[in-house]
Amino acid sequence: MISLNLIPSASVTFVKSNYYCSRNASSLHNPNPLNSAQSRNQRNLHCYRKTSRLHQVGSGIYSTTEIHGCPVDFSLRPVSQIKDSITKFSPFKYPFRFLKSQIVRAASESNSEGEPEKAVLNPKSKTLKLALIFGLWYFQNIVFNIYNKKALNIFPFPWLLASFQLFVGSVWMLVLWSLKLQPCPKISKPFVIALLGPALFHTIGHISACVSFSKVAVSFTHVIKSSEPVFSVIFSSLLGDTYPIQVWLSILPIVIGCSLAAVTEVSFNLQGLWGALISNVGFVFRNIYSKRSLQNFKEVDGLNLYGWITIISLFYLFPVAVVVEGSQWIQGYHRALETIGKSSTFYLWVFLSGVFYHLYNQSSYQALDDISPLTFSVGNTMKRVVVIVSTVLVFRNPVRPLNALGSAIAIFGTFLYSQASAKKGAEKIEDEKKN
Repeated sequence: MISLNLIPSASVTFVKSNYYCSRNASSLHNPNPLNSAQSRNQRNLHCYRKTSRLHQVGSGIYSTTEIHGCPVDFSLRPVSQIKDSITKFSPFKYPFRFLKSQIVRAASESNSEGEPEKAVLNPKSKTLKLALIFGLWYFQNIVFNIYNKKALNIFPFPWLLASFQLFVGSVWMLVLWSLKLQPCPKISKPFVIALLGPALFHTIGHISACVSFSKVAVSFTHVIKSSEPVFSVIFSSLLGDTYPIQVWLSILPIVIGCSLAAVTEVSFNLQGLWGALISNVGFVFRNIYSKRSLQNFKEVDGLNLYGWITIISLFYLFPVAVVVEGSQWIQGYHRALETIGKSSTFYLWVFLSGVFYHLYNQSSYQALDDISPLTFSVGNTMKRVVVIVSTVLVFRNPVRPLNALGSAIAIFGTFLYSQASAKKGAEKIEDEKKN
């Protein structure tokens, strides 16, 4: 885009990708051909690079602009046509946006001189970005599942451990808000009331999953939790939503696969099975209730919403945990120390389970901001595969051939569901645009 300021004695500014080249305006509107020829022959320009910086002062964010000048020969081609973005994201707060900014910068630096301006991310950069996003997300999920199970093996009190994980998440969000690393949403009575329902169902889903983890192998719990789409379709249909036939057909392999995996599971336990199923119901109702009760609070982003749900869930869960398990915690603690030998190891396992529980949930919300919903749903399906395989290898759980087959069928059904539901969502958006 070229912007001209034809005020006498003013300069004409050519703007391109934050680079500015100035030339006297009088030569442009002078009808003398000789002057025009001289203007065309003039090759030395004075170019500027504008750098914008954001500064946080107190509770406000301010922008400053620096102009860097350097004489260049007009015959030289631009060094880079890619916008020089200097916005910095904290990897502590926004791991995916930080990775994205680094990829963009690498793409701009690798761009050879004189290339025409292209999209910021080429296919290779996009592939690298997706690999980094999913790699970090999967890593955090695997670490949580491993150390959560290790802690539960020697300290089988899922109510206390689940409460501690919510406590760590609550402290984490309070620190982010206090240090202004994350903007704190405005809290009002209607907002808190709207969160009570989703937080209750989140509590049910979280504690039920922890109970299941304490009773059966992690891989089995994740296979059963892959049946969540089945409950989502059934309960949403009862509440008035409609689904195409492709969605209904996609949940059939999920039901068949989960049934086959349950029948052939070596570590089968009825409490573990029911815990995983109830967890699915809890999270499905959390999602449904959130859509209905939080319609008027769309300005609250996903991370802040999850933070407040975590805090309210802690107040729901801990008093019940004291009633259910409180009398056994001291004895269980001493038995755990006798089993493991080192108290520091036990503390580390519990601490890591709490930190990485919050981190992988935080990363899932931030990943959804950087990738499409379809890519996210496919990645979430593959996440279960990675977690199942990793935990089987770490804990050396015996797997029967039919059990592996059932797990594969269930995961494949979840993949089909993600494809069908994403297509339904895209069609719904198109219909809304037409209307």
